[in-house]
Amino acid sequence: MKERRWVTGDQIVLREIWEGKVWSGRPQIVIEDSPGLLALYIPAGTLWRKPVTLEGGILRIPKQEWKLADEYQKIETLRLVTPGEAHSVLVLWRPGFSEFLKWYVNLEEPLARTQLGFDYMDLALDIVINANQEEWRWKDEDELQEAVEEGLISRKLAFELRQEGESVLKSLRASKPPFCDGWDLWRPDPDWSIPTLWDGWDRLC
Repeated sequence: MKERRWVTGDQIVLREIWEGKVWSGRPQIVIEDSPGLLALYIPAGTLWRKPVTLEGGILRIPKQEWKLADEYQKIETLRLVTPGEAHSVLVLWRPGFSEFLKWYVNLEEPLARTQLGFDYMDLALDIVINANQEEWRWKDEDELQEAVEEGLISRKLAFELRQEGESVLKSLRASKPPFCDGWDLWRPDPDWSIPTLWDGWDRLC
C-alpha cells in the first residue's frame, strides 16, 4: 500500500515515546513531506506538552515516573529531517522572525510515521551551530552520560550518536544540505493558524 504523505499546511503531532508512554507532544505544521525531506514548523506561542516529575519538577531524561504539563513554544522552530536518519536539524529564530538565532542538531531515534504525524525519542546529545555556521559545540554531553549510567542508553548507542553527530558536522563543513539550502531565510505562510493538540493526540494504538 502506498505510504500516505502530508501536504503543506497540514497540522500534525510530533510525539516522543519512551517505553510505551508519551514523553512529549508538539503540534506542527507540515512544510514538506517528500522521500528526501521532511520539514515541520512549530510557531512561537504554540502550546505543547512536556514531561515533568510527578511533583511538577524539571525532568530531562526518563529516569523516573513523569506526567505531562503545558508549555509554550518560546521561539520559531523549523525542523528538517532526512527520512531514516537519526537526527533533525532545527533552524531557530526569535518570535516573529525578528532575529535568526542558530542551527541546532538534535540526535534522536529516526522519526516513525503514524496516523497522527510522527513518533520518535530524543536521545540527549545535541550540537549547537552559530548563525553563520562558523562555530559549533556539543551540548548535553552530561545528560547523555547520565542516561548511560542510568541504563537508559547503551554505551554502543551513545557511540553511534556521536558518530551520527560527526557525520552532520562533515556535511556542515562541506556546505551540504540542509546547511546550504537557505532555510534561514524561510518564512511561514502568514495565513497559517497556530497548530493545536486535538483530543486523542496522546492515545497509543
